[in-house]
Amino acid sequence: MRTLILGGARSGKSALAERLAVEGGREVVYVATAQSGDAEMAARIAHHRARRPQQWLCVEEPIHLADVLREHARAHRCILVDCLTLWLSNVLGHGDEHAFERERARLLDALPTLPGDLLMVSNEVGLGIVPLGELTRRFVDEAGRLHQSLATLSGRVLFVAAGLPLALKGILP
Repeated sequence: MRTLILGGARSGKSALAERLAVEGGREVVYVATAQSGDAEMAARIAHHRARRPQQWLCVEEPIHLADVLREHARAHRCILVDCLTLWLSNVLGHGDEHAFERERARLLDALPTLPGDLLMVSNEVGLGIVPLGELTRRFVDEAGRLHQSLATLSGRVLFVAAGLPLALKGILP
């Protein structure tokens, strides 16, 4: 089962994904896309690490997400990716101007072939005002397009607000 979990900042989407991973009863591989560039982000990463079960394998990969998914996906596993919007920021900001198109295509090609369960967490950023800068407008546009593509490939899409999930596709867990 592929599940896309969308929501705003601090909406409860990561906590929901972690709960679903535990309840699934499978071996869990947590794929972290964040990079610790400053003290605030380091604190966020530490918070996420502290609440995850210690037996979960954690893989940190900011750019080559499809490679990590292919390497770790197994029928007896659940992979939890947190989060796709940080991954999107990483690939859009990569020095290679073609990194985003290449990595996005590789991710979308990999998803239908992966065994096991996949939980993908991402921030829904398109519900507010249109950003002023070119890069931030591109980020919002690409996040929206990525979410649409992922929703098509997912059996379940959940939206989380105030800790409450709403099923947009499929059924609530």
